[in-house]
Amino acid sequence: MNIADHDIISERYFFPRRQPLNDAVMVDVEDAELACFESGTGHDLTVIHFHGNGEIVADYLPGFAGHLNDAGADAFFAEYRGYGGSSGVPRLAKMLDDVTAIRRAVDAPDDQIVVFGRSIGSIYAIEFAARYPEIAGLVLESGIADVLERILLRATPAELNTSRQAMQEEFGRLFDHRDKLQQFGGPTLVMHAEQDHLVDKSHATRNAEWAGGPTRLVLFERGDHNSIFHANKDQYLAELTDFLDELRPK
Repeated sequence: MNIADHDIISERYFFPRRQPLNDAVMVDVEDAELACFESGTGHDLTVIHFHGNGEIVADYLPGFAGHLNDAGADAFFAEYRGYGGSSGVPRLAKMLDDVTAIRRAVDAPDDQIVVFGRSIGSIYAIEFAARYPEIAGLVLESGIADVLERILLRATPAELNTSRQAMQEEFGRLFDHRDKLQQFGGPTLVMHAEQDHLVDKSHATRNAEWAGGPTRLVLFERGDHNSIFHANKDQYLAELTDFLDELRPK
């Protein structure tokens, strides 16, 4: 097993809540089923959304789903192992491969897909963009640039029965966001709160600098990691809607 999939990391970095989801789209992955959700039909863009580690898909229904539909996009909300109505246990590295199953579940061509990652969801959105670099666009909200930096705040190498060097090597192989973002040459929108004290704004500036295509970095003066949307709702939705409009097939 990868160091990143150690039980201690799963216990300290993920905060799953179980909640059945009506009309879920069940996606089969290795050893688990993910209870995802689709919203909207017939739009010319589809946003695939990966949420934060203390959230579940149901938190985005119907509100944020409706905002995306109003902005002219279908939405597919990806759930994690052990969250919501999904089975399994969340594993930081193993869930990278779940991206492929989620892509297969979305009935849209790559050039009509926009991937959106919030907080820990940025890890899987960036992985998605690297695996499918022909997608239309990428949105990172309160995202993470250096995954190991975040993990070391919650677990020490000694607790994981390993060394810092071994962790650096593994995380460099699995979670090199600089390299993954360089593989994606499409448009990227990075949004972050100036006063985010959980994932500081340097993560946003790094991700924006590493992006391989045209990038817009928006730093909100109001709000923090968990209030960024509600504290900046009008501007947030305007930035997102403008970004989607620019990606829309002409």
